[in-house]
Amino acid sequence: MRPDKKAIRDEIWSDERVREFLKRQPYESADDDDFVLLLYAYRAMRVEDFERFVAFFVADGHRLDARNEDGETFSDYVSSHRHARDFVAVIERAREAVKA
Repeated sequence: MRPDKKAIRDEIWSDERVREFLKRQPYESADDDDFVLLLYAYRAMRVEDFERFVAFFVADGHRLDARNEDGETFSDYVSSHRHARDFVAVIERAREAVKA
């Protein structure tokens, strides 16, 4: 990080800022666009913001079961990450809510 930049941690995001991630254009890849949107949000957000993002994501008709080019869902892909447990739990709760 440049010396003139301050690290910002635990910033609370507004709903508008969280929703902006739904408008992001995925990079050129073989991964499903919905998978890429989930990954973008996961990398940028705290779990509380990610939970709100997932609610907006589902309400806008995006798919929680989207897969990357290796056939992994978002949960499969991040499950080995050290801090991913809470994010995977958000996805699982959203899947249950969609089923109900």
